[in-house]
Amino acid sequence: MSGTTSPPTAAPASAGTSPVVVLERVGRRFGPQVALDGVSACIRPGEFVAIVGRSGAGKTTLLRCLSRALVPTDGAIRMGGRDLRPLTGRALRAHRAQVGVIYQQFNLVKRLRVLDNVLVGRLPHLVGWPRLTAPLGLFGADQRDVALRCLDHVGLLGRAWQRTDTLSGGEQQRVAIAKLLAQEPRLILGDEPVASLDVMNGAMVMETLRRIASRAGLTVISTLHHVDYARRYADRVLGLRAGRLVFDGRARDLTDAALVEIFGALSDDERVESAAAAPLGVPALVAG
Repeated sequence: MSGTTSPPTAAPASAGTSPVVVLERVGRRFGPQVALDGVSACIRPGEFVAIVGRSGAGKTTLLRCLSRALVPTDGAIRMGGRDLRPLTGRALRAHRAQVGVIYQQFNLVKRLRVLDNVLVGRLPHLVGWPRLTAPLGLFGADQRDVALRCLDHVGLLGRAWQRTDTLSGGEQQRVAIAKLLAQEPRLILGDEPVASLDVMNGAMVMETLRRIASRAGLTVISTLHHVDYARRYADRVLGLRAGRLVFDGRARDLTDAALVEIFGALSDDERVESAAAAPLGVPALVAG
């Protein structure tokens, strides 16, 4: 059966659906510990923004403030001109439904078919009887059409009927992205989405995210551990150091001097690790 609060739309969402995101001297403290210190930035719709910095620099805290899982101690975050701080109840739930988050773990039910996992992203759009029957797999044809278009966008339409646990890690992360697109978010946040993937699969996921930002007009803001990913795929990079924004510029301007400003001087062990790291490969990406 089918039923939605609004007619199903093509996935991903059309260009221009993301709001302007404004950070106004955002601060966040946990007791005496300062996690964020006066972070300000304006992020335009459709930008792919990478957040980089050492562990503990405040990257994940900033993402959690954007999703409104945390409330800033100081300053404000505005999306489309709306301050997130006072949101409660239904307004807060509506905001969270419009923010899709990609995690290191794929958050998929491995025994389900790929299509069924993507259909989970449609749940916020169902009301009444269709929502009650959705856990039984009784999604309408209109909802399946949306899910299939999302899979097509990430290059996995041909895998729709496979069990999810038969896919590679990179493919499972792309299924997670398709599920997120089925949610029809206005903003996509990534919390180290490629940290658990090998270089080639990570590159495919990053290319998928870049395509979403450039073709669908959806803003993507993602923390990244691998600086080369930020340089290759992001439009813009925010560099955090000890909770402060020390770099805000185009990815191609992320010079070695800028990296020292963000990460500080490397220790001898880190120089050895960096020298031994394999360069990023360029995968044969699925066109879409």
